[in-house]
Amino acid sequence: MPDLNPHHPGEEMLQVLAPSGERLPEPQLDPWLQDLDGDDGAAVLAGLYEDMVVIRRIDAEATALQRQGELALWPPLLGQEAAQIGSGRALRQDDFVFSSYRENGVAYCRGVDLSQILRVWRGNASSGWDPFAINMATPQIIIGAQTLHAVGYAMGIQFDGADAAAVAYFGDGATSEGDVNEAMVFAASYQAPAIFFCQNNHWAISEPVSLQSHITLAERAGGFGIPHLRVDGNDVLAVLAATRIALDRARQGGGPSFIEAVTYRMGPHTTADDPTRYRDANELEDWAAKDPIARLERHLEASGVLDDALRQRVAGAADEVAAVVRAGVISMPEPEALDVFRHVYAEPNPWLERQEEHYRRYLDQFDHSGATAGTATEGGQR
Repeated sequence: MPDLNPHHPGEEMLQVLAPSGERLPEPQLDPWLQDLDGDDGAAVLAGLYEDMVVIRRIDAEATALQRQGELALWPPLLGQEAAQIGSGRALRQDDFVFSSYRENGVAYCRGVDLSQILRVWRGNASSGWDPFAINMATPQIIIGAQTLHAVGYAMGIQFDGADAAAVAYFGDGATSEGDVNEAMVFAASYQAPAIFFCQNNHWAISEPVSLQSHITLAERAGGFGIPHLRVDGNDVLAVLAATRIALDRARQGGGPSFIEAVTYRMGPHTTADDPTRYRDANELEDWAAKDPIARLERHLEASGVLDDALRQRVAGAADEVAAVVRAGVISMPEPEALDVFRHVYAEPNPWLERQEEHYRRYLDQFDHSGATAGTATEGGQR
């Protein structure tokens, strides 16, 4: 039987940095990286390297905190640093980000208070941060729902006549969700300035991407009439260039774009997951050789940018951030019982206030030991 569908999810990626660190010519992306030449470019590259090292350290610290019982759960981003930093650093401050629960590297780029990243995972709050303080919505747990939010916001940008963009981050598994496909229908129909940024990390929990799609995920966008790019997601420069292209299209009124950043989740889906049950160790070893940080490190070494002074500065920055994260988590105050009613609505609501008063009266029945008021023990007897 002839092969009527020759495209497979492992092929045809745009790449600027090879795993060896060698800079490769890429005519489609190179014009968007011209600012990386010269001394100023060396500073940008060093900044990207520092960002990637720091967020890997944040991720490692959060994983350790969960293992030590300080966090209830954590979704590691190990291996996806280039996808998050390359795209996050391409954004303007007035662009708005809608993410899933794994884009903590993007949140770092947006300037989130580091302790706010972790308070939801500690169970101390129902939301991470003020979305309008950093123009990034709090993480969406429902798979793919944030794409609808992003398109709605992008349509608002369009109605306002602004030139900002809305960016939705999601994983390969989300492309099988109805929300994502509906969002692409709306974005294409209204030519909204929305960017669909898919981090294809190869695993939707335990389901491989090859089972979900027999074509590349980027090609799916073509069915909606959305221009798409498929890049090596472990190549921070390729991701940076692709995101700049998509942002420029959105700002010029060219409508939505879809970026598939092909990367790999080197850790578990969350700290409650055991990837050894479904993943071949050889696959992990193959992708470890394509590590995004090691790749940029080799490039910087070859170009003379990475010296001992820069290594020490970056290592010191990572240590400092890790200390801030750990101290912020451990010193985080426990929420009060009535805090569950805070921030449910933007303005006071009589219905909610009535519930809060009922709950307050219920709590008033108990003393600090948990015993019902009026039944305190005497001599150990009721």
